[in-house]
Amino acid sequence: MKLKELLLNRFSFREILKSFSIDQADFIIQDEELILSKENLSNKESIKERVLIQGKGPSGIVNFFGTLHYNLLEGLAVFELDSVEQNRAQVA
Repeated sequence: MKLKELLLNRFSFREILKSFSIDQADFIIQDEELILSKENLSNKESIKERVLIQGKGPSGIVNFFGTLHYNLLEGLAVFELDSVEQNRAQVA
């Protein structure tokens, strides 16, 4: 299952998106495929990775910086938000 889908199962992450008026379909996790393709994941129960999540809202691009906690065995993902950067440029 994709990390994006796992995060959307968490109420707190959906609330972060909602507070910035970002639709659940309008965000990406930078380097998601790279994170999931690491060779040493098969030997781990969980990973902790610094990530950038970028969303498109009505008032521009929003960058969420934080830590992704991903439990491989349970299929759970939690995003710990550190900071937010908002670009108020118009989104096409």
